[in-house]
Amino acid sequence: MAANRDKFPTKSYDTLEGFEQHRVWDKVLYDAGLSVIAWPKEYGGRDATMLQWVVYEEEYFKSGAPGRASANGTAMLAPTLFAHGTKEQLERVLPKMASGEEIWAQAWSEPGAGSDLANVSTAAELVGDEWVINGQKVWTSLAHWAQWCFVVARTEKGSKRHHGLSYLLVPLDQPGVEIRPIVQLTGDSEFNEVFFDDARTEASLVVGEPGQGWGVAMATLTFERGVSTLGQQIRYKRELEGLIGVAKTTGAIDDPLIRYKLTESWTGLQAMRSYAMATMDVEQPGQDNVSKLLWANWHRELGEIAMDVQGMAGLTLPGGEFDEWQRLFLF
Repeated sequence: MAANRDKFPTKSYDTLEGFEQHRVWDKVLYDAGLSVIAWPKEYGGRDATMLQWVVYEEEYFKSGAPGRASANGTAMLAPTLFAHGTKEQLERVLPKMASGEEIWAQAWSEPGAGSDLANVSTAAELVGDEWVINGQKVWTSLAHWAQWCFVVARTEKGSKRHHGLSYLLVPLDQPGVEIRPIVQLTGDSEFNEVFFDDARTEASLVVGEPGQGWGVAMATLTFERGVSTLGQQIRYKRELEGLIGVAKTTGAIDDPLIRYKLTESWTGLQAMRSYAMATMDVEQPGQDNVSKLLWANWHRELGEIAMDVQGMAGLTLPGGEFDEWQRLFLF
């Protein structure tokens, strides 16, 4: 992996050029049979065991290979389809997802339903052989570059909270969809607002039973926040090691408080790994929420530590470009 990564240079994932380069890399992995090794062979995988997949992911990120443009699909939607989708959905979605030909976005959060997913108001009505969708989503990662999204919508009028929701697969390239990128403090636009105005998708593209989308969505969250974070933790480790290197170069490592914060960060990273490994084959209530809190808080705090390590060097002039540590802090 390390020997081949430099043959396919990838710029920042947050630029269109860089994102397209990541898609090319996804296709290279897919053609080599290394994109989705835990999937069944009939869908482009290698039937790898969970342990084999974990080892592969860790070695992948250790090699310094780039992140994958198709991660929203392969890490979240694909496991959900294996658990709740139909054979027709698997055959239609998975090959183009794994190769990077089709990119998927997760369209769940709304202005009035962020962490409170059960409060979604986006509605979908079955009209003939199509679902007609109306509403707004926000913080939708990569929607401006994606071809499809997976949507949680209310399909039973008058239903409340967890009831009456459905999990739909919706094409983004259609007249009824408007996507507005959200400019972040870094100047990038990873997130988007997505507006559905009589957008349509086929009746057959509901995952699970209509009205039972809450359970399907919870399965997706489990996949997103559980064992799949083990590979991500290797990337975090590389970031932390890089920051320790900066601290040694600048002399910030001589500050006892800086050393304490870096040590605490290292300990937190080991705790994340231990938790993910311990829950790899065990499903406990709330474990996905604990996992999300662990890695989200850890990564946010790493950005704060990076500013402490850089000191005055962490400042930038108006119009200046941000380095990786400033981007991490602002993200």
